[in-house]
Amino acid sequence: MDLSTRALRFLTGQLTARRREIGTRWRRRPAARQALLALAHVRCGAVRCGDTYAQLAAGFGIGMSTVFRYIREAVDILAALAPSLAEAMKAIRAKAFVLLDGTLLPIDRIAAGTPYHSGKHKRHGMNVQVLTDPFGRLLWASPALPGSTHDLTAARQHGIVEALAEAGLTCWADKAYQGAGGTVRVPFRGRRLKQWKRRHHTTHAKIRCLGEQAMATLKSWRLPRKLRCSTNRITDVVKAVLVLHHHASA
Repeated sequence: MDLSTRALRFLTGQLTARRREIGTRWRRRPAARQALLALAHVRCGAVRCGDTYAQLAAGFGIGMSTVFRYIREAVDILAALAPSLAEAMKAIRAKAFVLLDGTLLPIDRIAAGTPYHSGKHKRHGMNVQVLTDPFGRLLWASPALPGSTHDLTAARQHGIVEALAEAGLTCWADKAYQGAGGTVRVPFRGRRLKQWKRRHHTTHAKIRCLGEQAMATLKSWRLPRKLRCSTNRITDVVKAVLVLHHHASA
């Protein structure tokens, strides 16, 4: 399993602190095993599909209900540590500029129908907005919105455009953010552009392409590549992955 020992130690420490806080006297597995179980669920699968709850239960010698509780508890603890946009902006203000992009995290729940279907991607999913530094390193990820939400609408709803304008921080984004205003820079529209506009397009693309590294980073964790949990839990999953990523790469 492709697993960071830093992330494992960090999560073990958080789970140990949580058990002390709530006064847990006994559990079937120690905090270190619970951390390994949670990371196996989130991270496992860089080469193959991740194990099911039944397979994890068999591998760790516990019941499926215990597996579910252990994973949910770990995700909740990590999600609570994720920075809000206001908290993230304190660190982001020190950057020369940032990159803004949106991604669709695929889901397998289509009973809700239209709200979760992305016309752009032709599939059901959840819209997540991502801010990265000039080198494409993941800084912040937004709460998840239904996949039919347009990137510009999502950015405005999360207050990203306003926060960047207030900080006076230049942001590079793609054509989906046309009309955002403020400090958000986007490519020009149209096909027959003047030469200086074409040069701007080339420069803009070279800068913005680094943002794709953040998307690859986010989806290098198995769980966001195919979410099978309730849509109400996806925001916490994304926050948990963000926190783990920051500690794994620290």
